[in-house]
Amino acid sequence: MTTILTRPLDATARPGKVTLLRVLRSEWIKLRTVRSTPITLLIAVAAMVGLGLLVTHLRAGDLNARELAHFNGAEVSLSMFRPAQLAVGVLGVLMFTGEYSTGMIRATLTAVPRRLPMLAAKAVVFTGVVLVLMTAASFAAFLGGQAVLSSTHAHLAMNLSDPGVTRVVFGTGLYLTVVGLLGLALGAIIRSSAGAIATLVGILLVLPGLGALLPADWAQHIDPYLPSNAGRAVLSVVPDPAMAPWTGLSLFAGYVAALLVIAAWLLKRRDA
Repeated sequence: MTTILTRPLDATARPGKVTLLRVLRSEWIKLRTVRSTPITLLIAVAAMVGLGLLVTHLRAGDLNARELAHFNGAEVSLSMFRPAQLAVGVLGVLMFTGEYSTGMIRATLTAVPRRLPMLAAKAVVFTGVVLVLMTAASFAAFLGGQAVLSSTHAHLAMNLSDPGVTRVVFGTGLYLTVVGLLGLALGAIIRSSAGAIATLVGILLVLPGLGALLPADWAQHIDPYLPSNAGRAVLSVVPDPAMAPWTGLSLFAGYVAALLVIAAWLLKRRDA
């Protein structure tokens, strides 16, 4: 016997409205469930804290008189931000390019057809996770490094109350967060993991090296304004006369904001 349905099965179904909160939740689920996220964040933390303690111990173990005069305990204990920035930047790249490599971006853009909320949600979720974790890692690296110094050269250990130290510790977390957003923007623009990571490395490592090759009278007007050089101004306990700490970080953030605007424009114009 055949039963005739007088009402469609989905007549009472009401699809959920796309809201920023729901998009944020979706991006958070994707970020924390992708295998690359804990791996890259663990590498960043291990570099900041583990390698930071090792470098502090080695640097403080054998100091001559000249090195002793220029030794800065805070900057040495936080010096491993350099490998950490690559890990965080790569995570930012993969947060976007990973969806293109798997084809998941089509499902994402189908669910969020306006596209810009998706980009905004990725940036917000990424910023929140990286800022909290990298700031905590910065404090752990600093406090651990000063404990190492206290056991060997107590007079070299620094406190958070010393001039410029708290700024450097907080600034390290902020700098690494901006680097991660740089990777996110490059991933959205280039849409290729290899291409975006290569560009990221070029901006962070190659470009400052090329700037150092410029004639001295050119370099003093160009070097401080290169993206990573400007951002690292906040990482010096004694401010560089060429670039104030927060001005440099703001300039770096401005470069990244401009790239995010370009990414948003391209995201609206290009097909998935």
